[in-house]
Amino acid sequence: MAKIIFPIVKICFIILSFIGIVSCQLSTDFYSTTCPGALVTIKNEVDSAVSTEARMGASLLRLQFHDCFVQGCDASVLLDDTSSFTGEKTAGPNAGSLRGFNVIDTIKSKVEALCPGVVSCADIIAIAARDSVVALGGPSWNVQLGRRDSTTASLSSANSDLPGPDSDLSDLINAFSNKGFTTKEMVALSGSHTIGQGSCRFFRNRIYNEDNIDPDFATSLQANCPTTGGDDNLSPIDTTTPNTFDNSYYKNLQDQKGLFHSDQVLFNGDSTDSDVDQYSSDASSFATDFGNAMVKMGSLNPLTGTSGQIRTDCKFVNS
Repeated sequence: MAKIIFPIVKICFIILSFIGIVSCQLSTDFYSTTCPGALVTIKNEVDSAVSTEARMGASLLRLQFHDCFVQGCDASVLLDDTSSFTGEKTAGPNAGSLRGFNVIDTIKSKVEALCPGVVSCADIIAIAARDSVVALGGPSWNVQLGRRDSTTASLSSANSDLPGPDSDLSDLINAFSNKGFTTKEMVALSGSHTIGQGSCRFFRNRIYNEDNIDPDFATSLQANCPTTGGDDNLSPIDTTTPNTFDNSYYKNLQDQKGLFHSDQVLFNGDSTDSDVDQYSSDASSFATDFGNAMVKMGSLNPLTGTSGQIRTDCKFVNS
């Protein structure tokens, strides 16, 4: 007798309808039958965007963090404000600094042309984050898929749940612990700062007022970040290899060359010094732990089954 194969999404729906389960497991092959071209389409668009602007890789990676830390990995971060709806884009940690929305929109339009109404914006964020790291020479990991998109957002949670560049070590430990991460996983995820750039307004206080900073490093940054003005002037977070995803970030911390206060607190005579030492000397350990932590992040409270929706336009809830 011929074997009958159902698309995973349909199996999930049948189970939901039959026994009333309200969620389904994420899986790496969720779109293997329903949209087999989705992953390569997303990769091609990410590769193109990153080759045009290396910084975009960090921006797309950051989108997943800012999405998943606020009511779970549900693409709530992508929703625009409307006359009757307030999204998360104007939250303090997001306004004027979160980027990559145009790339996600381009990806979504390409995937919709392939498989209308199948691939969620939340899954696109997760895949694009992985592909961005790979495009910049970093590790790969198996992205779990099957998320659906929220119809809500939370400005207040975005303001309260996302740690900022002035965070102390205890703030970071607590923020990540609240999402189920260990301190070591927090240190591994902080390694995402091996790529990307930071605005002067977020590191000005550190380079003028903090003592645990290499003086030559501080002076070099002050040239592009005056005491007043130049708030949006940019500096690489990792000045050693700014466009390569590697473990130089941790070596910089050992040399007191962390750009943000929240970077240098990871290596400042406290409990996380040993983790920084490990990742600085063992790039493979960092790559493995980072990938595992990203998989864990991608599993934060996803909407699955019949929860949420598959947005047609990532910026707006379906009408």
